[in-house]
Amino acid sequence: MFEPLTQRRYLLSFKAARLPQQVADVIVIGGGVAGLRAAIASAEAGADVLVMTKDTLDESNTWYAQGGIAAVLQPLDSFEAHIRDTEVVGVGLCDEAAVKLVVEEGAARVIELLQWGANFDRQSGNAYDLAYGLEGGHSFARILHAYGDATGRELAQTLIGKAHSNDLIRISERTFAIDLITHEGNCVGVLALIGGQVQVIWARRTILASGGAGQLYRESTNPKIATADGHAMAYRAGARVQDMEFVQFHPTTLYVAGASRALITEAVRGEGAHLIDRNGDRFMNDYHPDGELAPRDVVSRAIVEQIRKTFFTHVFLDVRHLDAGKFRARFPQLARLVDEFEIDMSTDPIPIHPAMHYMIGGVDADEYGRTSLPGLYAVGEASCSGLHGANRLASNSLLEGLVYGARAGTDAAAEARKVTTSFPLQLEHSVAPSSKTELDIADVRNSLRSVMWRNVGIERDGERLTETREIIAFWSRYVMDKTFNPKEIAAAAIAGWELQNMLTACYLITTAALSRTESRGAHFRTDFPDRDDKHWRLHLLWGRPTETPIPEPID
Repeated sequence: MFEPLTQRRYLLSFKAARLPQQVADVIVIGGGVAGLRAAIASAEAGADVLVMTKDTLDESNTWYAQGGIAAVLQPLDSFEAHIRDTEVVGVGLCDEAAVKLVVEEGAARVIELLQWGANFDRQSGNAYDLAYGLEGGHSFARILHAYGDATGRELAQTLIGKAHSNDLIRISERTFAIDLITHEGNCVGVLALIGGQVQVIWARRTILASGGAGQLYRESTNPKIATADGHAMAYRAGARVQDMEFVQFHPTTLYVAGASRALITEAVRGEGAHLIDRNGDRFMNDYHPDGELAPRDVVSRAIVEQIRKTFFTHVFLDVRHLDAGKFRARFPQLARLVDEFEIDMSTDPIPIHPAMHYMIGGVDADEYGRTSLPGLYAVGEASCSGLHGANRLASNSLLEGLVYGARAGTDAAAEARKVTTSFPLQLEHSVAPSSKTELDIADVRNSLRSVMWRNVGIERDGERLTETREIIAFWSRYVMDKTFNPKEIAAAAIAGWELQNMLTACYLITTAALSRTESRGAHFRTDFPDRDDKHWRLHLLWGRPTETPIPEPID
């Protein structure tokens, strides 16, 4: 049923010898926190680095991150407490070594950012004179933020500046990575669209840092570029993926009819905001003892249930009891956002609804970001390091990107120096022409996002997951056999490739969600509502050409 997805290797035909070619020691696909930190580490280790970004450097999930970055920097806080918080929220599936690694190395990576000029918000008398916030799932105020709610932008700008200062780093913006190139079981580079022309970029090591998958869902906080390209191309190349059923939904995005969903950081609830329903009732204490600061999966499901109970379309975030001046100073982006929609936070609650936010599953990666495909690394949201388990603890993602980016970059540079073999310059691949009817790309994309939101969202059940797999299989028969020619209209080719990647990733997510017959963390099955440690305290890993994931018990 899924042969078009499981058998497809490359998205277009090519002959390497006839294409423009570049060579780099290390290619980094992606310009967010993980990719930039990896590029910096590789260059500092002496490697010639090419960074490829799908859009511009200021268009990434990192750039739009609001809340902050978690780090143990205060004397009364501890690594043990941060590790414990991460593992509690991860609901039994965290890799203990990964958690310990990120928490303990993360503090040094954050101090490094300060040394590079990052302007985190300050508070005299605290450790490093920094202001620390509290977010859901954390037992201590350890969240650093910048310009109130613009942490990701400040972090990205700091790393961009550092990357630009290193002559060994080249940056190619508006470059679409079409496929990873493999030869004799090794990743040897990338096939990419640069300036409207398909090119081959040979690399001794490739680091996949392509970000998330928010555009797979109708409701998302992610920018338009987040179409799971890295997940799909790694799967096609033969890399193993893990825990694809775990998709995190953020509880609070601004809900205004006709407007795109805008993230409202969890730090707002950390500062004392309440969640209320249409009747003005504060409901979160009915669902969890931590109320509004419960883990994200709990809050998202509680909101969905309260919407159902009150026969309404959304709930509200209430900040009317907070000092308006101080609140606007703490969250300037949010203040500007609600002003645009003429919402007076001092008198009106803010309408909100959950939306897809973060892809927990991804390309299986070890403590250095190495994947099961030799020559390929994966870091950040494209990877699955085991840090997040079944549910990500707030503000751990930027920390993970820093730690694993630095590790992967350093290791990739060292491994690149060992490569003595020449690149397969005569490599070629042929895709048979399609004999099937063409479907409307935009229509299929919109329909796919809608069905994923309805059937593979915050709540799932076996019947709807099975139906979704059948729908994906049908669309795949008419989309996955196509080749899109960038010589005609580059934008149309990119839209086609994105849809092929989205179908692949949706197939992986839906199949994994159908396979896991329990509820755990971000994965909730209404037909299997209980956590089942006896049968399901395990990871689901798989790769081409099998059509179902393979359980791997946790030691």
